[in-house]
Amino acid sequence: MARFAIGDVQGCATELRALLELLNFSADRDQLWFVGDLVNRGPDSLGCLRLIRALGDNARVVLGNHDLHLLALAYGSQLKNKPGDTLREILRAPDRLLLLQWLLERPLAYQDPVQGDLLIHAGLVPQWTVPQTLALAQEAQTALRAAPEDFLDHMYGDKPDHWSEALRGADRLRFIVNTLTRLRVCTAEGRVALKAKGPPPKPLAGAESLLPWFEIPTRASRDARIIFGHWSTLGFVNAHGVIGLDTGCVWGGSLTAVNLDEPIRPIGVRCPGYQEPDER
Repeated sequence: MARFAIGDVQGCATELRALLELLNFSADRDQLWFVGDLVNRGPDSLGCLRLIRALGDNARVVLGNHDLHLLALAYGSQLKNKPGDTLREILRAPDRLLLLQWLLERPLAYQDPVQGDLLIHAGLVPQWTVPQTLALAQEAQTALRAAPEDFLDHMYGDKPDHWSEALRGADRLRFIVNTLTRLRVCTAEGRVALKAKGPPPKPLAGAESLLPWFEIPTRASRDARIIFGHWSTLGFVNAHGVIGLDTGCVWGGSLTAVNLDEPIRPIGVRCPGYQEPDER
């Protein structure tokens, strides 16, 4: 059996099928780990959802920010389509209720019970251990599934920007979701900068420096290998105990996979690019 981890698909169903063929994927023996952002921006989000849902127990999937955006459009009461969205086909599909319910049931974090690898979409603040991350993810997942409309209507926003166990209610849930699905950089003290995009910022002398979350030396989650996506301008990463797999398929990069049970090397399928990078 092989465990293949796959980067942000974002509606690129043709590339996903080509990648599975390149991997010689077999449902009889292999498992696929998806870092989230199955949908949006690419041309066939509906095809992606149908394909990955049909994999059944062969697929391990965590929610990304674009997957949550789809759920917010479907279940929330306030959100409208954004420029660049390619989700209408899902919302009009005859099997949309089955697809949306399946997506709603995906976790925000998953840990392999044998190997200990942790699968997330974006990042972790340095204070969170792996067990704490799993507990907080479960807390948010339970709230989402219990009352999707209320949860999704209060999900958006960049505050609070610092973790505290004292956080309660919507603020607490929002911080958990933002960290797991949007985080790229933060300070060693755990202050997040959710609007930061592009390449990693250069540290400033005498300032509270923003660093990629996985480069912070005091990170409490260093006891597990972490697989993530979300950061296409960063590209493939295999360092600091993490594997980063968002190589910008939808922007004209590639859809990348690795075999988690062999020496890590990227296996990719090139993408023609479906949107301009400045729309990220």
